[in-house]
Amino acid sequence: MAKYTPPEQPRILQLFDVACLIIAIFVALWLPLKMGWAGVSKSIDKIDNPTWESLKQTPAQVEQWVKLGYADAAAAHDVIQNHFHYSIDWTQLLIMVVVVLGYFIFLFRASAKEYRDVIEEKFGNTK
Repeated sequence: MAKYTPPEQPRILQLFDVACLIIAIFVALWLPLKMGWAGVSKSIDKIDNPTWESLKQTPAQVEQWVKLGYADAAAAHDVIQNHFHYSIDWTQLLIMVVVVLGYFIFLFRASAKEYRDVIEEKFGNTK
């Protein structure tokens, strides 16, 4: 039985693969933020004439806000009232599920084909 020798990839192409993966990861994380697809539901819930009580801050929390440099409730209002409002768009969620499942099905089928090719290359066509 001949010893299996996998095909070799030149070092420059390995570096190219790594660079492509880094760029793909960066774009996948940065693009949704740049396009406004993520983080858009963040908003400030305004309270007119805010007080520490209307902002639901305990005396201990007020003490910490003062230590951070927020002298009064009006100064800390925007930081405290800045909230994410989560809502689910079912259509986008369904599209994302279909895309992720499609990717994994493609990946599984492509891997199975390559696995069979390696087995055939090593042991020959046994059929």
